[in-house]
Amino acid sequence: MDTKARLKQLLAEHMNLPDLCREDFNDDTPLFGGNLGLDSLDAVELVVVIKKYFGVEILDLEESKTAFGSINALAAFIDFRLPA
Repeated sequence: MDTKARLKQLLAEHMNLPDLCREDFNDDTPLFGGNLGLDSLDAVELVVVIKKYFGVEILDLEESKTAFGSINALAAFIDFRLPA
């Protein structure tokens, strides 16, 4: 499973989005401030989920602003940080 597909699955499972499935996530839809309804508490949980399932840390607010732009942005951030 590629990074984007895994992220969509994890978002549906861990971010209290039971009515959405992976196919409902547009890769360019903003994760925050968009139609997903995620808030600042969800951001904290998402940081933990990313660390747990990918071993990638989001170290500060600037990184999170870039990484949490969309599924595409988060997948690119994770793929860049994953060990080769």
